[in-house]
Amino acid sequence: MSQTDSHTRMPSSTPDCHPREASIPCFSVTAHADPSVMPRIMEVFAKRGLVPSHWHSRIVGSDGHDLQVDLQMAGMEASVAEQIAQVIRQIIYVERVLTSFKQSNPSS
Repeated sequence: MSQTDSHTRMPSSTPDCHPREASIPCFSVTAHADPSVMPRIMEVFAKRGLVPSHWHSRIVGSDGHDLQVDLQMAGMEASVAEQIAQVIRQIIYVERVLTSFKQSNPSS
């Protein structure tokens, strides 16, 4: 077994899937630090009747000209998350939108 395989394989006594785990879409948006960016991002969710379950924003960069917004939307399907990411990418001043999914166990 290669070293990579030893890190990715699960022991045979451990189940291969976790049916109780839910996938939470995460969005990381980098934009020019303009006052209109955050309400425009929030509008994408508001038009769909959604409120992000987590929102964190901060000014970044040595010159303070960049805005970093990290948000999560619990209960959203992956296909909808990708559609929303595409819409956010079209917002003026947005430079980059990265998406990822984290696993959450709703029973804990």
